[in-house]
Amino acid sequence: MSDIVNLNRFRKKKAREADERRAAENRLKYGRTKADKQRDRTARDRLARHVEGHRLDKEE
Repeated sequence: MSDIVNLNRFRKKKAREADERRAAENRLKYGRTKADKQRDRTARDRLARHVEGHRLDKEE
């Protein structure tokens, strides 16, 4: 005799596994490390200071 399989439970388990695989792929594809975020933040701040330092003041 074979084991009885609850098809609903099997379907849900398969969907959860597929979702987890998709999430893992997206983390690799789109995820950014803390160091990446810090590097971008530092570059953005440095550029803002540079632009602000070269801004001309208009006095009327």
